[in-house]
Amino acid sequence: MLFEQGMAIILLLLLSSLTLFPAAADVFCDNVKVLTATLPNKSSSSPVHFATATIGQAPDTVYALALCRGDVLNDTACAECITNVFGKVQNATPPEVECFRAASYYADCILIYNFKDILAPSFTNSTEGENGGDPPFERWNVRNVTGDVPLITGLIHKLLVQTVEKAASASPRRFATGVVDSGTNFPKVYSMAQCTPDLSSGDCLECLQHLLGMINSTMSLRMGGQMGVIRCYFRYDASQFYQGQPMISLGPLAPTPTQHKRRMNKLWVIPIVLIPLAAATFLFSILYYRRITKQRKGELMRLQGSRRSRDLEGEEQLVWQGKNLEFMVFDFQQLLQATNNFSEENKLGQGGFGAVYKGKLADELEIAVKRLSSHSGQGFVEFKNEVQLIAKLQHSNLVRLFGCCSLEEEKILVYEYLPNKSLDFFIFDEKRRALLDWSKLVAIVEGIAHGLLYLHKHSRLRIIHRDLKPSNILLDSEMNPKISDFGLAKIFSSDSTEGNTTRRVVGTYGYMSPEYASEGVFSIKSDVFSFGVIIFEILSGKWNSGSQQYGDFINLLGYAWQLWEEGRGIDLLDTSLVPKGQSPKIMRYINIALLCVQENAADRPTMADVIAMLCTDDMNIDEPKQPAYFNIRVGNEEESSATESCSINDMTISVAIPR
Repeated sequence: MLFEQGMAIILLLLLSSLTLFPAAADVFCDNVKVLTATLPNKSSSSPVHFATATIGQAPDTVYALALCRGDVLNDTACAECITNVFGKVQNATPPEVECFRAASYYADCILIYNFKDILAPSFTNSTEGENGGDPPFERWNVRNVTGDVPLITGLIHKLLVQTVEKAASASPRRFATGVVDSGTNFPKVYSMAQCTPDLSSGDCLECLQHLLGMINSTMSLRMGGQMGVIRCYFRYDASQFYQGQPMISLGPLAPTPTQHKRRMNKLWVIPIVLIPLAAATFLFSILYYRRITKQRKGELMRLQGSRRSRDLEGEEQLVWQGKNLEFMVFDFQQLLQATNNFSEENKLGQGGFGAVYKGKLADELEIAVKRLSSHSGQGFVEFKNEVQLIAKLQHSNLVRLFGCCSLEEEKILVYEYLPNKSLDFFIFDEKRRALLDWSKLVAIVEGIAHGLLYLHKHSRLRIIHRDLKPSNILLDSEMNPKISDFGLAKIFSSDSTEGNTTRRVVGTYGYMSPEYASEGVFSIKSDVFSFGVIIFEILSGKWNSGSQQYGDFINLLGYAWQLWEEGRGIDLLDTSLVPKGQSPKIMRYINIALLCVQENAADRPTMADVIAMLCTDDMNIDEPKQPAYFNIRVGNEEESSATESCSINDMTISVAIPR
């Protein structure tokens, strides 16, 4: 067979990339070790068992992704698979080479790491740049198809096409399996196809179809085979290599000679049966169509009322198109029922963009419904299209956006519901804070960092959040952080994602970088500043934008800087939080946070730099300079008014007040 037990690991050695740079080899290999320690748990804790990682600084950066196959549903089995892969890669390394600079593995889990940025758009959104520009991985069974070759090869091709289409439409895992029985002595053929879950349905289909198009006439005669690139992979074999029942089951393309003869003898029955049946079906279809059309028109008139007639046609098409595997346009009446008419009892919170309500759909799915308080003036079609783009962003540290709803002035976003509320609910409350030990807080900090890096660098839209704060960091059932409200600044403004906004400043005092608050200048470094503030709040359990005083200072950043200058940075921490032997790690976090809140945006690191510093303990870190807002109170209502009056921009500002 093609895939014996001993052939589970396939290493693609990129020969042009294997030469090590002696001065940097140790650093790169150390980064691979960090990846070995963190990527298995990160992948297994993801709902779709998928994770990406960027470790270290150029030229020794390691870019990686890991994905457990869709039939590996157990978290522990997923983590063990990826851990075992790293072990096999290390064992396969020649004695004269300390570690591979690029490797790929396809089996129960997929692992790919490279010194090239395989997570960049040129790799993510293209099927031409797979595996760093090298040809796709492929292996083929040495045995050829026997028996009725045209029938069997035709069936295998049909099976692969349908499996690929099924995988592309399967959300959120982008995974499908199949089986075909030729009806001959040839054994059943089993198939599997999978994409990384962050691909859209269209991109997944394009990637897999690109691979199918590379199968030549020689390959098509083989009894089994597999092909894979960075973002997609398919396999088929004459034995079942995956768990569970196949999602697709096919029979013969054409009848055997005996079956054909029997069918021909019974063809005279067809006209007698089909003609009356076709007439009855046609009449029923006309009556059913008229009834459904009447019902839909009545419902639209009831819900839309005064909506202008020129918008009615487009609205009807979008409201009644039903579910999409990636995105849904919700009916306003449906959301009214789900939230009990947006009742106060269902209200989860109020933010700068609007109120959020808990809801439950008819299929018992719990949702969070954000009712936007204002909007940029887009029509429904433009609003729906923009939200649909944002809904395509999928990462384990981002809240999933299911869809939207629009009716007259109503603009509503529908998210997944997370039961543990937001980060501020825990870190600023003494009793609830005790539920978060040091390891969990570290995981929260690193999770937020990975989510921001995805938005800044690896997502297709290049989102700058502009309102990152603890209340916008939601926690799932296992206390994993998920960034919410990403993309809302984009919806509320048509400005580009970097530059100077002349329309609207959105954010919260205490978390806004100085150049953004005073001049409207924003960049990815604006989010880095907010991230630094959040680290200080997590460590101290205190608000940066509050009314309390910290020593001789009236803001947390100034107080942290004073302690750092005096060599007493550890005093910033909540005393109940300090674990034994973790003082160096804590001081490292304070150093990183101070770098993030520098006055000059150019002095702040990128999120890729931040992750490298967080995950690599022996990496040298620069000394920070005096932070922004040194000895200046933020979050004060009088100051908020003064700042707003001096700005040329319209503002959507939240002032964070301690609970």
